[in-house]
Amino acid sequence: MFFDNWHGLLRVLVVGLLAYSAVILVLRVSGKRTLSKMNAFDLVVTVALGSTLATIIMSKDVALLEGALALALLALLQFVVAWTSLRYRWAERVAKSDPRILLRDGVPDDAALRDERVTRDELLAAIRSSGHGSADAIGAVILETDGSLSVIPRAQVGTGSALP
Repeated sequence: MFFDNWHGLLRVLVVGLLAYSAVILVLRVSGKRTLSKMNAFDLVVTVALGSTLATIIMSKDVALLEGALALALLALLQFVVAWTSLRYRWAERVAKSDPRILLRDGVPDDAALRDERVTRDELLAAIRSSGHGSADAIGAVILETDGSLSVIPRAQVGTGSALP
């Protein structure tokens, strides 16, 4: 239960070091976007990279080279989706959601909250987390493409050019 043999420990040590090095190499080659959290697809890739790394290290059924190829494939697929989304609007609509205003000028948009499955309590928690005690002081709360909530005080809305 606590120890099988020295060979298993040595395997984890060697494969772990090499697999970790492979992750670093893949991330350096693929760029910062690979680990970004700009949308749900990016989050899936980040989690999949971590899961793949753990599988390479812990599973004797996955060879190091197979795992390294899986890491590179995930980074390549993320690159292809990002590249295609930049060039074709239809691909962007498939891969990414649009940001949505959940509250404007202190008034919650009940239809938007319902559509996005966000409760009023979650909305108020985001407002409190931003350091505000009243929804009336807020110009907008936006559900971003990555699932985070942006809270913009009324005084900082300005022209609203950054609002969806």
